Amino acid sequence: MPTITRFEEIEAWQTARELTRLIYSLTEQGAFVRDFGLKDQIRRAAVSVMSNIAEGFESQTQQQFIRYLGIAKASGGEVRSQLYVSQDLSYINQEQFTEAFRLAEKASRQISRFIAYLESHPQPRHIREDSADYET
Repeated sequence: MPTITRFEEIEAWQTARELTRLIYSLTEQGAFVRDFGLKDQIRRAAVSVMSNIAEGFESQTQQQFIRYLGIAKASGGEVRSQLYVSQDLSYINQEQFTEAFRLAEKASRQISRFIAYLESHPQPRHIREDSADYET
C-alpha cells in the first residue's frame, strides 16, 4: 500500500464524502425537509464517517487512528439504519435508498479493510509535520 500523506487520499474518506453529499441532497427533498430530527441525525451520522476518518488520520498514534476508524464505521451503520427509517416513512424511494445504502456499505467495507491492514502492519505513528516551517 502506498504511503498516504493526507486524509483526502484515503478511499474510504472519498466514499464517505460522496455519501455525505448524497445524504444532504436527499434530505432537502419532500417530507424529509420537515422532519428536523431525522434530517439532522442522518446528516450528522454521514458527516461523522468522513470526520472520524480525518480526525483519526491526524491523531498521534496508529492505535488512536484505528479507534477513530471504528467510530467512523459505526457511524456508517447508523446511516444505514436511518436510511431504513427514511424509506419506511416514504421520504426516499427504493432507488434513492439503494444508492445511499450502497455508498454507506462501501465506506464501511473500505474502513474494515483499512483497519485490518493497519492492524497487520503496526507502525509507530507520532505527531509529525514534515513540511512545516515555523517562525518565532
